[in-house]
Amino acid sequence: MADPKGIAIVGSGYVGTVVAACMAKIGHRVVGVEIDEEKLSKLQSGSSYFYEPGLDEILRASIDNGTLQFTNDFELAMAQSEVVFLCVDTPPGEGGHPDTTNVMAAAKSIGRAIKSPHVIVTKSTVPVGSGNWLTTTIENVLDDDVDPSAISVVSNPEFLREGSAVMDFLHPERIVLGGSDERAVDLVEAAYKPILDQSFPGGRTAERPILVKTDRSTAETIKYAANAFLATKISFINEIAEICEWVNADVKEVALAMGLDSRISAMFLQAGVGWGGSCFGKDVEALAATARAYGQDPMILDATRAVNQHQRHRVVHKLQSHLRPLRGSRIALLGIAFKPETDDTRDAPSITIASELMARGAIVRAYDPMVKQIPELPDLQTGTDPFSVIERADAVVLVTEWDELRNLDLSVVAEKMRGNVFIDGRNAFDPARVEAVGLVYEGMGTGVVAPPRNSEPW
Repeated sequence: MADPKGIAIVGSGYVGTVVAACMAKIGHRVVGVEIDEEKLSKLQSGSSYFYEPGLDEILRASIDNGTLQFTNDFELAMAQSEVVFLCVDTPPGEGGHPDTTNVMAAAKSIGRAIKSPHVIVTKSTVPVGSGNWLTTTIENVLDDDVDPSAISVVSNPEFLREGSAVMDFLHPERIVLGGSDERAVDLVEAAYKPILDQSFPGGRTAERPILVKTDRSTAETIKYAANAFLATKISFINEIAEICEWVNADVKEVALAMGLDSRISAMFLQAGVGWGGSCFGKDVEALAATARAYGQDPMILDATRAVNQHQRHRVVHKLQSHLRPLRGSRIALLGIAFKPETDDTRDAPSITIASELMARGAIVRAYDPMVKQIPELPDLQTGTDPFSVIERADAVVLVTEWDELRNLDLSVVAEKMRGNVFIDGRNAFDPARVEAVGLVYEGMGTGVVAPPRNSEPW
């Protein structure tokens, strides 16, 4: 199985930059394509334009040793590659379907620049069945002297988690390849061989990933189904958490006991303010839209999204039950990014919570180690450290469980606050420790205080 002559990565967002850096790290010669001049300049200097642990070190090392370069020249990238990973974004579009405008533009640019046989690998999350559409899009713009049969499309969905994307790429549990052209699939498999064998420096030979080969539509569906299931699991435990509050049960102990069942497992059974980010919401909605397109009613998928949105409003309910009136109250939000170890605020629970509170007349201040402003909420006040937003607050809400925030000196928190309400939106604190400093603790599903039944803050 011959290695590809070179690899091109089209799109240098969260996924593309990680793929480019890691493919170079495991020994390939890689060209990353980025058309945004500001982003390109930063990448060429060996720095990513977003925060991802461990990524910049690999970028700098790979650029310094000559295995990785970034360019805006598609022809250069195609000339130096045999395999092209398509990693452009697919934001939510009309009716829940992904917007494939950027994918189409990138595909056309690839097609115009190709002069020799290539395998196009789709890592972008595209609608099921997009392999055929992508093939046709590229074939339509090929030069007359390029044989369309020399172009193949393989689906290779990504399962990277922001905050641990480098580790997820280098040490995956499985790699999924979908395609009908055996030669093309084999070439992509060869590109992944150092990871499949864990033969690169730092590989874990005792933890080799599983290779799944299938057809393109199945591979595309696997991505949606996996994310939808994980999102559903979180929404399920969050619904159980609300029940726990009414029956005076502790959802953390419920989840612990549930997770001991090997058929369930403890992963993604942490109750809280719900999931966010660029994948779960978009992918659940896209899968639901696909179901509707074929006349199905995606009841579980719709409920998954509804429960997740409800979790964010529950925080407002909880605050309203303690702070009467809510208008004029000072609220400190700890954490803005949708999860720790990233600066990504896409679909972050903090944005919904802050905007609801501000609409109710509350004075909201927020702090995050990596996020200093939210474009969607220009009026939201942010602080340079957690205590600057806690100062004189009537209530504190933990939204993102950064280690820095989990390890706050609670006695100083209580001393700085004007009020005494502490809402633990991630169940990250020991209630006894919080209450020991004189604060009123309320978690999500811990059987402490239930939100009022007939209080609607919106």
